[in-house]
Amino acid sequence: MSKLPVLTPVELEELKKKAAETRINIIKMIHNAASGHHGGSLSCVDILTVLYTKILKYHKNCDKDICWFDRDRFVLSKGHASPALYATLAQVGLLEPHELLTFRVMHSKLQGHPAYGVLSGIEASTGSLGQGLSIANGIAMGLRLDNKYARVYALLGDGELQEGQIWEAAMSSSHYGLNNLTAIIDRNCLQIDGSTECVMSVEPIKDKWKSFGWEVLEADGHDFQSIFDALNRSVIISKDKNAPVAVIAKTIKGKGVSFMEDNASWHGKAPNDEQYEKAVSELRGC
Repeated sequence: MSKLPVLTPVELEELKKKAAETRINIIKMIHNAASGHHGGSLSCVDILTVLYTKILKYHKNCDKDICWFDRDRFVLSKGHASPALYATLAQVGLLEPHELLTFRVMHSKLQGHPAYGVLSGIEASTGSLGQGLSIANGIAMGLRLDNKYARVYALLGDGELQEGQIWEAAMSSSHYGLNNLTAIIDRNCLQIDGSTECVMSVEPIKDKWKSFGWEVLEADGHDFQSIFDALNRSVIISKDKNAPVAVIAKTIKGKGVSFMEDNASWHGKAPNDEQYEKAVSELRGC
């Protein structure tokens, strides 16, 4: 395998700053709406920051050129983490920052779960867990039929792996040799009812994906270089092996806020004013 690019200290500092700002915006959005999902949003911020800043090909003027067919596609299968996606879109200029505070407001484009056709930059309506990988399969197959070289990335929750449809989709991905598809698993080990391994064990995750014909990589989901390496390697390996690639990214639910970290009770509730101030203060200290 050819030598992979290395992020410079300046790039790493830029990513760190963007991720901290994104996390602050997530807290602001959910506090303002008095509802939303903190835990799984905060855990995937670093993944989305690298993906949108360093990996994805997209058109920044997507409102004016929504039919740019050569763009890469991203599907947020764990749709309840929409605050992370919206805050990331604002971070890279695909959404006006002032719009973030319309999250979950009636008639807003920023619905509780991503809605296709309502907001530019959203490739699929998601929220019913387990469906995103099937959607990503369809997009990947369509791109191949159109002889397009764009890639499709799907972000899955680890609790979502308990859904049977995920494994039907995984079987389909490998059967059709979707070498333009990368699935990223946000492995924070928690879901709404507690530990994934107590609710319904999803281990051994790596072996399961391999048994379904996928190539598998692992990454530290809070280390920018590790994420960057894994996503770049996924492109090379998928073409070499003519197979889809799964990246298992180890993360911490509620990352960045001390009282939310690794705490399942913060899966889907809003902070009070005191908690909001503490969370923002901690993130600004980053």
